[in-house]
Amino acid sequence: MFKKVWNIYKHAIPCLAYFSIYLIWFVQLESRHILRPTNIHLALDDYIPFLEGFVIPYFLWFPYVAGAVIYFFYADKKDYHKLCIFLFTGMTAFLVISTVFPNIQHLRPSVFPRDNIFTDLIGFLYKADTATNIVPSIHVFNSIGVHVAVLKNQNTRNNKVIHTGSLLLCSSIVMSTMFIKQHSCFDVLTAIVMAIILYILVYKVNYAAFKETTKVEEKIS
Repeated sequence: MFKKVWNIYKHAIPCLAYFSIYLIWFVQLESRHILRPTNIHLALDDYIPFLEGFVIPYFLWFPYVAGAVIYFFYADKKDYHKLCIFLFTGMTAFLVISTVFPNIQHLRPSVFPRDNIFTDLIGFLYKADTATNIVPSIHVFNSIGVHVAVLKNQNTRNNKVIHTGSLLLCSSIVMSTMFIKQHSCFDVLTAIVMAIILYILVYKVNYAAFKETTKVEEKIS
């Protein structure tokens, strides 16, 4: 019985182990005191309005990413591994960047222009998550990673409803990071660039063909 359960769920172990390491590392970064972190700011940031309603898609990021990981865990082991490689590589890059390049943003409003349930949620978010360690935006990077996985999966690639829903949610999450002043445009741009690089490495490069070519070359030599 144990062996059967182990064979079914053993591919969850690396994922759980990584998230444990990630959380410990991230908490340490958030709790450290840096005297002069680099301020992240682009001129474009000053033209983006504060729209508190975007806190909803911002929080929807959590079930969006977690739901995708759980779905692919059960539905397609190959795509599950690809998604995990995509997410974990980017998240590790974020941790390394935050460690060697302490950064901060000063975009958050000192006083909310309105008082409603959305600003209450943002106030809670601001208290729970500091304005440090923001480059690149993991909200943006992971959202793109999930959407790419949805587009590439055999079970969902032809479902226009799922594609459209995923695209709308992914796009709204990306925009939410700027509209609720949680991230600078710079964080979003660097996350997009990193996602493009990981997309090529994880989904476009044919490593099997590369291995076969290497074997043929070794035999010839």
